[in-house]
Amino acid sequence: MVEWVRIGSGGRAVPDPVATPFVWSGAFGGALVLMAVFTLLGGVGRPTPALVALSLMAALLGVWARFVAAPGTAVLCWLFLNGFGIPPAGSLSWAVARDTFWLACLLSAALTGTAVARVVNARAAYRRITPQQGPAYRPPADGDPF
Repeated sequence: MVEWVRIGSGGRAVPDPVATPFVWSGAFGGALVLMAVFTLLGGVGRPTPALVALSLMAALLGVWARFVAAPGTAVLCWLFLNGFGIPPAGSLSWAVARDTFWLACLLSAALTGTAVARVVNARAAYRRITPQQGPAYRPPADGDPF
């Protein structure tokens, strides 16, 4: 006798995060491309749109990353923002209030992306291992054998 079983009916593991060097490579390449685009669009001297774009990219990278990759991702994005987002382009500077705020924004974006991904994956895994609820229990009526 043949027993029909759905192919995807087995337990699936929670997806493993991407290795940290790959996330940092993505941050390096993504920040380089974003800052090149902002430079071509005349965004030098207006770092707010670049900060928003880099924060979104850090959050997106955080979805596939481990928590330990977040500080490196934030620092790489900050280096490109500081080096090419404010004049003079190509030189790093440190303004305590501004750069601390930028680093905090980028770090919180990367951590938020990672935390959201972990919660979504954990909920999906919990739903996969929890038994499905059938119809509500109904006590048998008088004379009803089932």
